[in-house]
Amino acid sequence: MASAALELLGLALSIFGWAGAMLAAGLPMWQVSAFVEANIVTAQTTWEGLWMACVAHSTGHMQCKVYDSILSLPAELQTGRTLMVLAALLGLVALLVTVVGAQCTNCVRAGRVKTWIAAVGGGLFAFCGLLVLIPPSWFANIIISNFYNPTTHSKRELGAALYVAWAASALLFLGGALIFCPCAGKEESSAFPVKYAAPRRPTSTANGEYDKKNYV
Repeated sequence: MASAALELLGLALSIFGWAGAMLAAGLPMWQVSAFVEANIVTAQTTWEGLWMACVAHSTGHMQCKVYDSILSLPAELQTGRTLMVLAALLGLVALLVTVVGAQCTNCVRAGRVKTWIAAVGGGLFAFCGLLVLIPPSWFANIIISNFYNPTTHSKRELGAALYVAWAASALLFLGGALIFCPCAGKEESSAFPVKYAAPRRPTSTANGEYDKKNYV
């Protein structure tokens, strides 16, 4: 019962992490640049994401534009796109595998195979968390390095999407571990089953004496 509860908790955390990863991939706030030009009235904030760039004016208007060319994008953008898309697809596969191997479903007969299927699903969720962790960490490293570089004129700050991606990665790691660990412990405990033999009752012969051969 406890292992089934941990498995359901891990599955719920993994689903939230997977949804958070897809949300972070779609948000344009990976890099945020706030500046004020010579005219203090024309203040604007620039948001840059994996797929588009947006400019929010102080008047409340916002303009977004999708990147025109993929090949002209920097390496971190191309790699971030690829890894986040792979993480979304892998999360879907991990969800299907985990549901098939979960203790609360009857897709596969209970046994060693069902336990291993659930463990594979937990491992896939953890690997999905690793894929989600790489792009925001790479972006954060570039943003911080350029911010403290005196030769860089356009400064950038960490956007909200980076924190969402980090939180999603943590949920995927934690959920995958909760799914994998109970399955591994269950498999280890079932490797050496304990068998109990009921004691035999002594039988009596025709003379009323007990049979010593059958007495345990």
